[in-house]
Amino acid sequence: MTSLYNNTITRYYDFVFSDLGDPRTNDWLLLGSPMPGATILGVYLYFVLSWGPRYMLHRKPYDLQNILVVYNFVQVLASIWLFWEAMDAAWWTRYSWKCEPVDWSRSPEAMRIAWAFYMYFLAKISELLDTVFFVLRKKDRQITFLHMYHHTVMPMISWGAAKYYPGGHGAFIGMINSFVHIIMYTYYMMAAMGPQFHKYLWWKKYITTLQLSQFCLAFLHSFQLLIYDCEYPRWSLFLIMPNAVFFYYLFNDFYNKAYGIDDTKPRRKPDSKPESNGAIANGHVSKPNGHATKQNGHATKSNGHVTKENGLVNRSNGHVTKENGHVTKENGHVTKENGHVTSSNGHVTSSNGQTPSSNGNIASCSKSNGNLHKQSPKKHTIKWSCDQRKWSCDVI
Repeated sequence: MTSLYNNTITRYYDFVFSDLGDPRTNDWLLLGSPMPGATILGVYLYFVLSWGPRYMLHRKPYDLQNILVVYNFVQVLASIWLFWEAMDAAWWTRYSWKCEPVDWSRSPEAMRIAWAFYMYFLAKISELLDTVFFVLRKKDRQITFLHMYHHTVMPMISWGAAKYYPGGHGAFIGMINSFVHIIMYTYYMMAAMGPQFHKYLWWKKYITTLQLSQFCLAFLHSFQLLIYDCEYPRWSLFLIMPNAVFFYYLFNDFYNKAYGIDDTKPRRKPDSKPESNGAIANGHVSKPNGHATKQNGHATKSNGHVTKENGLVNRSNGHVTKENGHVTKENGHVTKENGHVTSSNGHVTSSNGQTPSSNGNIASCSKSNGNLHKQSPKKHTIKWSCDQRKWSCDVI
């Protein structure tokens, strides 16, 4: 019984991975069996998701600048060659843009296209290094679900295309994808060459737009199989079209997050002009010569001059602060909450009709031109008077 069961599995395995395969490519490296490719993907996923991050946890990121420049340059050359082969051997010369079956012959033209499919598969295997370099450089934010899904699925799809249908209608996807990779890896190469080239990389978001366009084209081109009998397997649509839609969704979501406008984020107020002798830049406040500058209600206090920021008062040089209704005390000087009152070294301020007390005495004070003066304390009722030019309080 066990022998019969094993024979059944063996026959089914041979049927799927040998009999159904293209006899021209069945014996090529990594195509004869799914196990070598599956092993590569398994090691890749284990390194990226488990071993690699643990290995780099207490290590500094590797400086791979020269390696990245060479790697991306090789990927550019490979993509140019694949695009040229697809155009010169097929789409510019022999292939129909509407409907194209696979040429199963061993003619030089057919073998040239089959070889291009195989090289495309090897290119997808080599692109797994993208993620490996991210791990070694500790660029964990770059390893997204989109990145992992793309680099895992594409080797499997290209393996199936090179083994079972190396040519025909499916060559269109490899052609447009190679064109996109020429531009994409050129960008990566320039980015790795150093900051002096970054000013020329303003076109990053257009790469994502180009990738979105390729998924639309792949979907529309494959959709023709539902209309015409192209002698190309229609069941392939169950793999191509859902993946095209899913890739479009993932890349579109990435584009919106990376370059779209998020209305939930508060917009930054425009910078106001500097006041006094202070300099204001990017929301930061400076205070030279003991003067305070203010931007959008933000202020500082220096050398006894007090400014106010949305009910928050800052402190420097031994002065007492008050923040959000909380009162602090320093050197016996007490501040009073909910009145925005501070006391510092005998200098007292008062607002909103409240008068602070220090050491049990009621102080009388006046304020003019931002300078605070203390008058002799008296224990009497308080009368208030004010005019348009200054604020004063007299204690009787």
